[in-house]
Amino acid sequence: MSTKEQKQRIELLQGTLDLLILRTLLLGPTHGHAIAKAIEFNSDDVLQVEQGSLYPALHRLERRGWITAHWAASENNRQAKYYELTRTGRAQLDAQADAWRRLTVAVGQILDMT
Repeated sequence: MSTKEQKQRIELLQGTLDLLILRTLLLGPTHGHAIAKAIEFNSDDVLQVEQGSLYPALHRLERRGWITAHWAASENNRQAKYYELTRTGRAQLDAQADAWRRLTVAVGQILDMT
């Protein structure tokens, strides 16, 4: 990746990262590294998730009961902690997604003022 591309990547705010993790886990259980890569891939590499942000977020979501975790073999046959969305997490995802959509519409309205 070029320096210009790295500068164009966006660091995620805590609440936004929580939302993106929950949305990624809607597709099924996965381990932390794959969650980060999925967010990066699905944002066309605009959003970058650093380990120093990802794992505290995963632990926070687990403490809140929005995700659960268990150990299993990864695709390369190494032990990895897999995270899965809970029923409460699905409800939280819906609520956060609705709030995010309202926020982006409101910000868009302000940016488009003439």
